[in-house]
Amino acid sequence: MSNTTTASARLGDPTATTLLRFATAGSVDDGKSTLVGRLLHDSKSVLSDQLEAVERVSADRGADAPDLALLTDGLRAEREQGITIDVAYRYFATARRRFILADTPGHVQYTRNMVTGASTADLAVVLVDARNGVIEQTRRHAAVAALLRVPHVVLAVNKMDLVAYDETVFAKIAEEFTAYAGELGVPEITAIPISALAGDNVVEPSSHMDWYGGPTVLEHLETVPVSHDLTSCHARLPVQYVIRPQSAEHPDYRGYAGQIAAGTFRVGESVTVLPSGRTSKIAGIDLLGKAVDMAWTPQSITLLLADDIDISRGDLIVPSGDTPPTSQDIEATVCHVADTPLAVGQRVLLKHTTRTVKAIVKEIPSRLTLDDLSQHPEPGQLVANDIGRVKVRTAEPLALDAYADSRRTGSFLLIDPADGTTLAAGMAGQAFATPADDGAAPADEEGWDF
Repeated sequence: MSNTTTASARLGDPTATTLLRFATAGSVDDGKSTLVGRLLHDSKSVLSDQLEAVERVSADRGADAPDLALLTDGLRAEREQGITIDVAYRYFATARRRFILADTPGHVQYTRNMVTGASTADLAVVLVDARNGVIEQTRRHAAVAALLRVPHVVLAVNKMDLVAYDETVFAKIAEEFTAYAGELGVPEITAIPISALAGDNVVEPSSHMDWYGGPTVLEHLETVPVSHDLTSCHARLPVQYVIRPQSAEHPDYRGYAGQIAAGTFRVGESVTVLPSGRTSKIAGIDLLGKAVDMAWTPQSITLLLADDIDISRGDLIVPSGDTPPTSQDIEATVCHVADTPLAVGQRVLLKHTTRTVKAIVKEIPSRLTLDDLSQHPEPGQLVANDIGRVKVRTAEPLALDAYADSRRTGSFLLIDPADGTTLAAGMAGQAFATPADDGAAPADEEGWDF
């Protein structure tokens, strides 16, 4: 059974064979929430009482037609300000595919929420107002999508009705965005001219843009190729909990529980526990209270090993022939999401899968300049919404894959140890083409010097 089938079954439709996770992003007033509302409404994924509530609120505001943006902007502050603040997850389906949609905020203040919504997405829909074209926030959203290795990006040029459905306006915006996103390494970009308010090219083809011969937004979402089959990836099991009931029924039971991050585990397979490097063999696998011979991502399992090894939460169990490198020196690209800066010499906590360790930011080699994709060297700190390279020294060795190889085990969070605030989301290894490292040695720091 493939993971796509498993995921679809969990969502309640055993006939669906594919699942698409996608995120939307766009600047304030680009019409993102209206697009999402139009998708839900025109694909008949809105319950009658939800639509009646939207119609009632819209009428109270004096609107002639239902404001479909209200289908997604659920917080009171969102409705009052007319902007999206929180990530809103929506689940809907058509006859061809099931969808998990993350409607992310467009306001620059909430870019961090876009990082959250896009981190597990297979596709990102980036909206642009046809009147404004590509702006800084558009470039930021493209950079985040590229940084998070989102494999498919849709450029939805919205409000085409306000530019008289002009083909040249669309072509100019599509060319500029495609060139920019291509430099970032986005593998696939599809540009679609739409009017979310009028419904042009969202679910139904537009009669106003006969010059456009491509798919509608929904057609593309239904047909874009995606794969959730992570069973052939590097097998990784972050240990979440050690189970030792020490009961009369199970006096010697010692199991290592967690959710498989990627790959497949089989009984009899040789495994290595990181960071200790100790090896053993899988003696048994328990899944939902039953013994099985094999388990795969994203199942939550308990592994039984042939040898008694000192294993605790945060350790990583991997096949002995496929071990990631362990190191205390981590170099990564990060998206800074906190209001307070991240500075060289700062003490942080680094959370990788189920393991959290102390760390120091030893160097910030560069910060990405969104206008021309150049690297600003040695900025000294990163502020909210900055994307930059960091070098971190951890108190204990960690086993990180390159983010390009595994989005699950190649990512981490930097956390403020004082109050638990998330400071930055990190992606190990090279994310963008960056200048060669100059090899400068980081300065010694007092306190947490590892």
